[in-house]
Amino acid sequence: MSILHVSKNNFDSIKANDKPILLDFYADWCGPCRMVSPIIEEIAKENPQYLIGKVNIDKEPELAQKFNVLSIPTLTVIKDGKVISQSAGARPKNEILAMLKE
Repeated sequence: MSILHVSKNNFDSIKANDKPILLDFYADWCGPCRMVSPIIEEIAKENPQYLIGKVNIDKEPELAQKFNVLSIPTLTVIKDGKVISQSAGARPKNEILAMLKE
């Protein structure tokens, strides 16, 4: 499955999805974000049971504020419309997958 680019305009429809959602809050200028990005893409390709979205904090500051994103990258997992896990900083693939399976 491809990665969705999440904005305040499409967030409600994405949140209404019944799949677990992984949101990657990032910025183009962020080095650790660029390290995590290929891992997120790999997870999206290998795991169609999850909905994977990226949120550019420079373009979507309202969403970053809504999720209390204070540093990037921040990974947020949403199930049934509720945040169940959130982690700041670069993480290896196995830790990201573990967040989705909680």
